[in-house]
Amino acid sequence: MADLRGTVRYRFRHEVDDVHVVIEGEAAWVSGLVENLDLKGVGWTMPIARASRPQNLTGLSDEDETPEEDGPPADMGPAPDPSRIPVVRRPIGQLDLESEVDRIGLQPMQRPDPIELMEVIEGIERPFPVKDPTSVDPQAEAWLKELMEVVVREHGATAMRTEDIEEVLGERLGDRTGGVLEVWLNSLFSAGKLVKVHGGQGTGWGPSPSWLKV
Repeated sequence: MADLRGTVRYRFRHEVDDVHVVIEGEAAWVSGLVENLDLKGVGWTMPIARASRPQNLTGLSDEDETPEEDGPPADMGPAPDPSRIPVVRRPIGQLDLESEVDRIGLQPMQRPDPIELMEVIEGIERPFPVKDPTSVDPQAEAWLKELMEVVVREHGATAMRTEDIEEVLGERLGDRTGGVLEVWLNSLFSAGKLVKVHGGQGTGWGPSPSWLKV
């Protein structure tokens, strides 16, 4: 305790005799009281409420090392230099997104070709009907799920237009076309199996992730 200064706390506890001693105060006073109680050599002493000193103050004088209360930190690093920040200006609407995408090597997403999707579907074995007692047409729903698997996982697309779904799956949808197909897709959307995407080229339908996992 000889090296401690300021306010300290001494603590001693003896579980067998149920003795619990806590002494707080100036280090010299606490040290003397511990000796008077014949507790020297047992328990432990720790400093409390000791103000921390700021770090990384190389080159500052001792007076500078103690910041005033409520003042800013003594070492904030170099001042910002706005002249080192590059400035890019262009007229509003003049950014060519396609050229920028090409410049950084990204390829824009392309809508899957319905003809290619038809060829893929032709090569898939007839899937088992979905096991969902609420399904209106388990077999048609199974075919739609197969199509969405291909669209999402092999082409990276998130949705298909109603017209493309009708063109690719055809009779596998149970002869659903046009408005009838739209109503059926809406029912799957209401059941949480599909998500609906509104775009400039019409309504699109994408799979709910939980639906694909089932």
